[in-house]
Amino acid sequence: MKKLSADDLKRKSIEEFKSSEKIPVVIVLDNIRSLLNVGSIFRTADAFSIDAIYLCGITGTPPNKEIQKTALGATDSVTWNYYKETKEALEELKKSNYFIYAVEQIDNSIKLNQLNIIEKKRKLAFVFGNEVSGVDENLLYLCDAALEIPQTGTKHSLNVSVSAGIVMWEIFKQFQ
Repeated sequence: MKKLSADDLKRKSIEEFKSSEKIPVVIVLDNIRSLLNVGSIFRTADAFSIDAIYLCGITGTPPNKEIQKTALGATDSVTWNYYKETKEALEELKKSNYFIYAVEQIDNSIKLNQLNIIEKKRKLAFVFGNEVSGVDENLLYLCDAALEIPQTGTKHSLNVSVSAGIVMWEIFKQFQ
C-alpha cells in the first residue's frame, strides 16, 4: 500500500479545471462568519467540480489569508461572485432558472437521503446560512424547497462547512 501523489491522481491544472465541465450547482453562502469555513467550502467545491460559489453579506471574500488556510488554492480554481445582499444573489439565480434549495431544518424540508435529482441537466443552487442563525428566514420564500441533513444525535446542527461537504458529496454522486 502506498499513498498516491498528485501526479498519480492525475489532478487537473487550474486552467484545465476552469475549462472542464462542472456540475450545474451554485453554493450560496449567506452571512458566513468564519473565514476558515469559507475556505473549506471552496476546497470541497473544487473537489466535486461545483460550478460556482456566491459569497453574500458578511461572508469574507478572496484574497484572504484566513480563507487560504483551508482553501489551499481553491479560490483560484472555483468561480465565485460577491453579493452585498443574499436576496440579490437568489433573485439572479431565479432569473437564470435555478432550482434553489435552502439547507435548513424547516417544517416541510426534504431529507437529504430522500433527495433524487431526476433531471440531471437542471441547474441547482444550495443556500447555506450563518453559523448561529442558519439561513435567514426572510430568504426562504425565494427558495423552491428546503433540504435537511438527517441527524440522530443530541445537537440539532452541523458546522456549515461540514453540511456543505455532505450536500456537495450527495449531489456529486447523483450527477455521476
